Amino acid sequence: MNKNWKPSSWREKKAKHLPNYSDEKALNLITNKLTAYPPLVFAGESRNLLKQLGDVANGKAFLLQGGDCAESFADFNPNNIRDSFKVMLQMAVVLTYGASCPVVKVGRIAGQFAKPRSQDTEKLDNLELESYKGDIINGIDFNEKSRTADPKRLIQAYNQSAATLNLLRAFAQGGFANLKQIHQWNLSFADDNQYKKRFEDMANRIDECLTFMEACGINDENVRQMNETDFYTSHEALLLPYEEALTRVDSTTGLWYDVSAHMLWVGDRTRQLDGAHIEFIKGIENPIGIKVGPSTEVSELLKIIEVVNPNNIPGRVTLICRMGADKISSILPQIIREVSKTDYKVVWACDPMHGNTIKSNTGYKTRPLTNIISEIEQFFKIHRSEGTYPGGIHLEMTGQDVTECIGGIREVTEDDLKSRYHTYCDPRLNASQSLELAFILSDFLKDERIRLQQSSNL
Repeated sequence: MNKNWKPSSWREKKAKHLPNYSDEKALNLITNKLTAYPPLVFAGESRNLLKQLGDVANGKAFLLQGGDCAESFADFNPNNIRDSFKVMLQMAVVLTYGASCPVVKVGRIAGQFAKPRSQDTEKLDNLELESYKGDIINGIDFNEKSRTADPKRLIQAYNQSAATLNLLRAFAQGGFANLKQIHQWNLSFADDNQYKKRFEDMANRIDECLTFMEACGINDENVRQMNETDFYTSHEALLLPYEEALTRVDSTTGLWYDVSAHMLWVGDRTRQLDGAHIEFIKGIENPIGIKVGPSTEVSELLKIIEVVNPNNIPGRVTLICRMGADKISSILPQIIREVSKTDYKVVWACDPMHGNTIKSNTGYKTRPLTNIISEIEQFFKIHRSEGTYPGGIHLEMTGQDVTECIGGIREVTEDDLKSRYHTYCDPRLNASQSLELAFILSDFLKDERIRLQQSSNL
């Protein structure tokens, strides 16, 4: 623990992509109120996640991180939360069953309300206003009142996060995640296709295994993992006044934890070594993600890892690589080699979404599933070539039947985009595309497990 660090230390550094609040006094009143609010997550839960991510760093588990690009106040609904949780369960069981390794489930949920934007302002006709920067900051409607940063939105974001976490805990620990319920995890709009059939076949085989185990006296009454699951939350630590207000000293360890989420990450636009965001996350004990994009300078990245994880704790740092299918093979190998020369224990995760965004002929921002799959496949091949472990995946996805990413066995075409394009920011995989991707990823991961087993037997 850095004794000179405090939650407000970031204020002494340059902070990029923070909104300008016209009424600083109103902002301070809100953040002071938040400091007295109960924690959204508990330090002990973050320590459990750290331990599980340590297993990922050591090649013994796999990280599945996914959820909304940006949560919204308008779409807050228990059915939406349930369906996104269902898809994560489906994907996790496909990966666990296919690759025979534990899957650490981390949602982009219950706090993913702030988004950095390439441009500070947006112009429509002759009117120029602040860009939409997430519901915790301003509104998506294009008018001056909506686009003005409003501190009261921090309270609404906190309340929605608390309600979301309450429901997620109920789903994870109240029997919904019981493997006996696996047939009920299917989503009603999913068409019959080869991946839905594969999931049903797999579910039937799991049922047979559970029946056999119960006959042997092993059931959900005496084995916790059969009846419930661990599910963690994460978001980008972008809006630092909010994160500072929810950073507390853990009474059992005396260490600082950001209790807004179990895991926080720093984006590609805000990971400057001498910047406010790195200054903030270096002082909290939560597991930390660092986005690694094409503009990454390896020398600076190594210094960031050292600053954030000076004790080299496995699982403390996850490097979330977001290159693009056309760039990953020319950039990532060198980064892996330089990190591998050190003794740093990091989790290598692939974000195949952000580098593969294109503008369709119909004017919609989209992501082709073929490019997403290509980047994941290259990610695995590169790690195999470098002798390192591809430890995770980071997806923007939803349990809703949206048409935002093109492709898939239940094909979404460019003409389909307009029918159910609901994202507030970037395009997301729908439930069908997510399940399809899970089976493809399962095959990649199965090959990786075989490779690791063979190398350990040499």
